[in-house]
Amino acid sequence: MHKLAFLGASLLALTAQTSFAQQEPAPSAPAAETARPAAMSASAAGSARLGPDRRLTGADLFDLSIASDPQISPDGRHIAYVRRSNDIMSDRAVSSIWLIDTATGEETPVAGRNGGAFSPRWSPDGKRLAFASTEGGSAQLWVRWMNGGEAVRLTGLPTSPSSLAWSPDGRSIAYTMLVKDDGPSFGSAPKNKPEGAKWAEPLEVHDLLAYRADGEGYLEAGFEKIFLVPATGGSPRQLTFGPYHDGGPLSWSRDGRTLYFSANRKPDWETDPVESEIHALDVTSGAVTALTDRNGPDANPLVSPDGAKIAYLGFDDQLRAYENTQLYVMNRDGSGKRSLTGDWDYGVDAIQWAADGRSVYAQYDDHGETKVARISLDGAVRTAATGLSGGGLDRPYTGGSFTVSDGGAIAFTGGTATRPAELQIARGGSARMLTDLNRSLREVKSLGEVRKITVASSHDGKTIEGWLTLPPGYRDGQRVPLILEIHGGPFAAYGGHFSTDNQLYAASGYAVLSANPRGSTSYGAAFANEIDKAYPGNDYFDLISIVDRAVELGVADPNALFVTGGSGGGVLTSWIVGKTNRFKAAVTQKPVINWTTQALTADGPGFFGPYWLGAEPWEKPELFWARSPLSLVGNVETPTLVIVGAEDYRTPVSESEQYYTALRLRGVPSALIKVPGASHGSIAARPSQSAAKASAILAWFEKYKQGWTRPAGDAAAK
Repeated sequence: MHKLAFLGASLLALTAQTSFAQQEPAPSAPAAETARPAAMSASAAGSARLGPDRRLTGADLFDLSIASDPQISPDGRHIAYVRRSNDIMSDRAVSSIWLIDTATGEETPVAGRNGGAFSPRWSPDGKRLAFASTEGGSAQLWVRWMNGGEAVRLTGLPTSPSSLAWSPDGRSIAYTMLVKDDGPSFGSAPKNKPEGAKWAEPLEVHDLLAYRADGEGYLEAGFEKIFLVPATGGSPRQLTFGPYHDGGPLSWSRDGRTLYFSANRKPDWETDPVESEIHALDVTSGAVTALTDRNGPDANPLVSPDGAKIAYLGFDDQLRAYENTQLYVMNRDGSGKRSLTGDWDYGVDAIQWAADGRSVYAQYDDHGETKVARISLDGAVRTAATGLSGGGLDRPYTGGSFTVSDGGAIAFTGGTATRPAELQIARGGSARMLTDLNRSLREVKSLGEVRKITVASSHDGKTIEGWLTLPPGYRDGQRVPLILEIHGGPFAAYGGHFSTDNQLYAASGYAVLSANPRGSTSYGAAFANEIDKAYPGNDYFDLISIVDRAVELGVADPNALFVTGGSGGGVLTSWIVGKTNRFKAAVTQKPVINWTTQALTADGPGFFGPYWLGAEPWEKPELFWARSPLSLVGNVETPTLVIVGAEDYRTPVSESEQYYTALRLRGVPSALIKVPGASHGSIAARPSQSAAKASAILAWFEKYKQGWTRPAGDAAAK
């Protein structure tokens, strides 16, 4: 999918690499890792609990683990995967790599005892495993011999490697890495600084259009480049050069002479954030040849098993905020380009060739569920796996990842509405779970049931889907307070997936409604583009309609309605309270309030104006204002809490501060909460902050729920 969205991956990564596959977080994120021997849970730390609490609590977040990035060996016998577990002592997620025998279920730790380990990748013969690890400090490239040999560190790099790719003969590993440059400099302080004097830091000078990125902060000068290192150790060799970001994923030709990658190597790369082409890199000479040339992104090149074709992802850039990403194939010289999914109304997120080269496995979202399809070269589609999940822990986003063995076994991450993503394997149409990472919690916690509901939108009758998370022990006929929880993106989707936020709210007695209004993905391009150049807008009617449906079903108490959402959901929360007073209280999280300031201060300055509103702020100021929730603040009477990460560069802190100040000037009850050290994407990354944020939202709602009494005749009152 075309997802330069609030909640998507780093805009820098998308600008530099235009990567559409869902990938494991880059090993350059040391904040997410520690040098502890293993993650320590709340229960293992010796909690002072007097007895088991059957409902989920904030303390339980430290006990959660999730499976990600499954890599099945070529023969299908083993799967290496990343296990992310929360550590109560460092208050961070710690990543380790585990190996599981698909026949016996036996699990073995591979890496991560002395530092975070990421991105496992099998050698072509399945005898070695490459990975990145922060053991000893910064992330480096390692290889473990799987026949009982040791793990060996191959590199001592100044910045972190990513996009690891084995050569076909197993002798080399290609990767990408940031090569730092000297930044711009204008002027200098006087030269007569006395010895021992304490002067101010030097001036900061920035000359990039996008000079900061969410989750990365202010960007260092330099460009992502492709390198090659011997798989048994030795000096790395830089393969690409020039003032361009050369991004992964990388794919080798079958003879090992060529690497294929995606990049925008045009002079205007800064102002065209969607553009990229597939390039062929001659490993010996360093010559780079573009194989595609259309207006739009071409990314994720993947060479077929026989080396004759290249599959890749992309779409024609029509300056719309959303496009279905299509699956293409071409000959290895760039000729014969054609789409396999032109008539298939889904966006493709990740791909892998089948071993026979006659079809391609593709991950996609369908009505809030993530699936894998097998798409033949004639365009025929059949489902190969369902039930993927792994879009995160805090909210029920679609997501997950998969790989396929030579024999067609599919390893993937998948869970349920009450179970975080586990490692699973599918063979012959049937799937089974291989892990039970949260068994100790599952056995003692009573989680809220999740039910799917649908409604016809009051605007035009379009079918709108949503999922109700009910309080544990809920009985039919019982009316309870309802929280409308709106997803971000806005080009994203909720589904029947596990969510800590929803379960924490449900544990406090609320029903939680997670809906997919127009603009959501997984319902086709036309549904998503209902909000193109018109956001926020008619999605408001979809959300109100599905709230009315929850009332009609006898679940939601119409006198105890609350609303919250993050990012794009924060936009819609602020829009809703400017349109109606029916909600008793609201919490807007990391919203856009003013499209003019958003377009000029966010980390996607080349994107938000042209793609989301079709103009720059000075060209159509009235349009920018008409779509800004700030334009409706004069109508707001609903008590509204504002929450934002203190280092948010996607929807910058100034957006939340504007709204808070406007609410206070109008006399609307409000408060401003900043999450220290948190970016847009990491506002719930640290367990204590995730728990505290959910607790703050509940406290705000409880403050304005006072006086609510259960309706007469309610089943729960009997």
